[in-house]
Amino acid sequence: MSLRRAGVLSGLAGLLALAGCGGGGDGATPVPAPSAPASAATASPSAATAPASPPAVRPYTALGDSYTSGLQIPPQQGTPRGCARSGVNYPSLVAARLGLSGPDFRDVSCSGARTRDLTAPQQTAGGANPPQLEAVSDATRLVTLGIGGNDVGFMDVLGRCAMESVKRSVAAALTEQPGAEAPCREYYTTGGGADEVGRAIEATGPKVVEAVREIRRRAPQARVLLVGYPALLPADPAACEATLGSGVAPGDLAFLAEKQRQLDAMLRRSAEQAGGVFVDTSTPSAGHDMCAGEDRRWVEPPLPAPGLASLHPNARGEQGMAAAVLAAATP
Repeated sequence: MSLRRAGVLSGLAGLLALAGCGGGGDGATPVPAPSAPASAATASPSAATAPASPPAVRPYTALGDSYTSGLQIPPQQGTPRGCARSGVNYPSLVAARLGLSGPDFRDVSCSGARTRDLTAPQQTAGGANPPQLEAVSDATRLVTLGIGGNDVGFMDVLGRCAMESVKRSVAAALTEQPGAEAPCREYYTTGGGADEVGRAIEATGPKVVEAVREIRRRAPQARVLLVGYPALLPADPAACEATLGSGVAPGDLAFLAEKQRQLDAMLRRSAEQAGGVFVDTSTPSAGHDMCAGEDRRWVEPPLPAPGLASLHPNARGEQGMAAAVLAAATP
């Protein structure tokens, strides 16, 4: 076998793991959490040093999907267990920093949530999560919302891109001929699927706008923060070869990064249109994407660290998101 063929095939394990993330959203049953890593143990600010909470942020309600809930980040707590809420997710860190606890802080985020789950019960492997908006009232003064990725089906897109890369890698290894420069981009931008991802993003916009408006209707005095998603991929696709292998087409990595930027841009517009505040977590996460080193990354790669969820934030990522939220919550 040639060195080139060996290099291509060496990346297939990671690609197949990535492909397995598609098709089911992020609501898969979480595995039992291992002992908390050192980074998680130090993530929560000390209550003794937390300042008194300004009245403007008391009480605080957190809504959202798995990027908010902290899928598989120990310690996992709360009910239903299928929502996979971490005790060191960004809402918990924000609440601790603001000195909020008990009735002043409610986290009802849930892995796999879509905008529809804000107003209807969400079924999980551990039972039903009540409609998230039921936790918002006219007494609420701060709301964070992280939503939209599951409406778009972004995990399905990642899975499809992985499958297209697998097919390209296998064909190239067998024929000794280079494959398509960007097979996933071609899949989503040609024929009947032309700009399918972009259309899904834009179709999600009105749903997010309505969600923010409903929050403001229920809590007219609340500061409403719509939290974006941290960067999954670096600006330079070449930086991912060590993590994803040489079988992933750089053009497809660029395509995915482009679509994530489009998703965040839609969320920013939606927040502005509905009278909320957009929280950018992509900019501060630059250099901390899934292809960064294990000691720097905020998001886990297809083959994650033991016990963590692939393509989802780790404890460090939740800390970074918390910092961005705090800056917007207490300007």
